Amino acid sequence: MATLKDLSRHLGISVTQVSRALNDHDDVSDDTKKRVRKAAKQLNYVPNMSARKLVSGRSGVVALVQKNNPDLIEDHNFIETVTNLSIEFSKRGKQFVLHIAPEDADEISVYKRLIGGGALDGFVVHEPANNDPRVEFLTQSEVPFVLHGRTLGDVTYPYFDIDNFQVGYQLTKHLLDLGHRRIAFINGPEGLTYSTFRTQGYAQALQEFGVPFDPDLMFYGRMTEELGLVKTIECNSLSGNFPSAIVAGHVRIAKGIYQAADALGINIPRDLSVVSHDDVVPKLRASAFYPALTVTRSPLRNSWEPLARYLSDFLEGGAIDDLQCVSSFDLVQRHSAIPRG
Repeated sequence: MATLKDLSRHLGISVTQVSRALNDHDDVSDDTKKRVRKAAKQLNYVPNMSARKLVSGRSGVVALVQKNNPDLIEDHNFIETVTNLSIEFSKRGKQFVLHIAPEDADEISVYKRLIGGGALDGFVVHEPANNDPRVEFLTQSEVPFVLHGRTLGDVTYPYFDIDNFQVGYQLTKHLLDLGHRRIAFINGPEGLTYSTFRTQGYAQALQEFGVPFDPDLMFYGRMTEELGLVKTIECNSLSGNFPSAIVAGHVRIAKGIYQAADALGINIPRDLSVVSHDDVVPKLRASAFYPALTVTRSPLRNSWEPLARYLSDFLEGGAIDDLQCVSSFDLVQRHSAIPRG
């Protein structure tokens, strides 16, 4: 198995230059990085993590901690997340580790144990809560991390997010512009920041049109087909006050809404308009719904490269202000929402 010295001799450049190229340092040219990576592959070079940590103080290993839940194995968003984060960190010469904790585990204790082992350089944290104890703990412990999303209040860490307030606002406003006034919202889990921002956007749009916020039309839960199915049926039991439109927090929820509508004999869009947010999950295309689903579209895949880059740059001393992004989205109008008759 080749070493850094072997690569150095093979390429005719210093060991330091080889090391910096493999770790994607900005002061190394792209041409040199390509030459070094090609040679590393040809010579079967594998970084020695123990040696790397002794030399640089870093292991080259980052992690994502996830508590188990009954839906995890079927959560396409999560599977796509860990797969593509692993690819992006690998491109940067880092190893990405997924740690699944028991459903009832104390997450802070899990982080303390992993940090105490000394094998990790930092973390990717996802699905943040409004006031997330993980963020508070990692910040106070001065452990590097990047957040997929944001918490409420002051933000003093690297993150990549989409404008979830505008997601809730634009979907609701689109329905209001079509004349709908009784609009339900089947959202993600209560207490998670993206759900909170979307609820705020929904409420703001209603307020601008003079429509009172009705808590009976606000639903939260894990974003599954079952949630969409069950909550749509619950809406049908509201004493003849079935909504004329529903906002779904995810296309999986929307699929459940379509299933419930079919079972109840409700025609979409004649009797019920439906709009949704779309992360562009493989095998669940909003354009293939019948009728095709109107969505705010923001591909989940757009977040992987920035998340890996932000954490990598932060580990190299990058300024936090340069490692924060709120991404935009597109409103794609199709055939699932029509003017209120």
